[in-house]
Amino acid sequence: MNTDLGTTFTGVITDENEEFVFVQKNGRVYRLAKTEGEFALGQSINGFAYSNTKGTLSFTTVIPKSRVGAYAFGEVTNVRRDLGVFVDIGLPDKEIVVSMDTLPEMRELWPKEGDRLKIALTVDKKDRIWGELAPEANFRTVARKADEKLKNHDVTGTVFRLKIVGTYLLTEDFHLGFIHPSERFREPRLGEKITGRVVGVRPDGILNISLKPRAYESIEPDALMLLTVLEKSAEGKIPFTDKSTPEEIKNTFGISKGQFKRAIGNLLKQNKIEQKDGFTVLKESENHDSNEITEA
Repeated sequence: MNTDLGTTFTGVITDENEEFVFVQKNGRVYRLAKTEGEFALGQSINGFAYSNTKGTLSFTTVIPKSRVGAYAFGEVTNVRRDLGVFVDIGLPDKEIVVSMDTLPEMRELWPKEGDRLKIALTVDKKDRIWGELAPEANFRTVARKADEKLKNHDVTGTVFRLKIVGTYLLTEDFHLGFIHPSERFREPRLGEKITGRVVGVRPDGILNISLKPRAYESIEPDALMLLTVLEKSAEGKIPFTDKSTPEEIKNTFGISKGQFKRAIGNLLKQNKIEQKDGFTVLKESENHDSNEITEA
């Protein structure tokens, strides 16, 4: 087993041809492209060792952040259902496979192209390089404790762990976030970049995040316009209902009766209004904020 693969070391240049110089270490020879710089025979040089897509031992002075024992994010470039996902860590002629054995059992939760995975490298007995997903402890090590000031702010992060109790992510500001199943419409994929709203901050500094929209964000534009009119009216009511004539609606609101009825239906469904005695009436405001999740 070649224990130098996936690591950095200093080797000696022993040979060259038109395209490459050859670096020797522990009895093995690695090729280094001359496009990376000026090199001389006998020169000692530090770099990263790997085997490229064709299995050729290769060397680069552009050292990737993902290495044996070192975790870093890389972009998913391809998905093979019979193998796993391919991750770009910055090598010119090699992408790293994260085995299907370490991915979620549900294929719909696998990463897609453009998603990000935090991986280190491992080398098996056949000298094949694989990607190893970063454990939760690694994310906790790099994370910062959040404070209450973030509540109700939008945050963006990358999903790194899927559990029955919910989804964990690392935000762009290096905070840990947790999404309870009740605060999402679908389960995010591993490696997916998502944006959500902070609905609470736990004592340990982990953010409770909701992927559901705020109440006003879920209202259609016409419904929001009617809601605004109601809120500004003197008594919280207007003398229009879905029984009003198209001409009355058009002259007053500038929308068709069909649009008006859809907007009324939207507000009725959200329990924001009621219709009685020929009026549409604004209900008393209710607290629709999500409860904080106190257990993960």
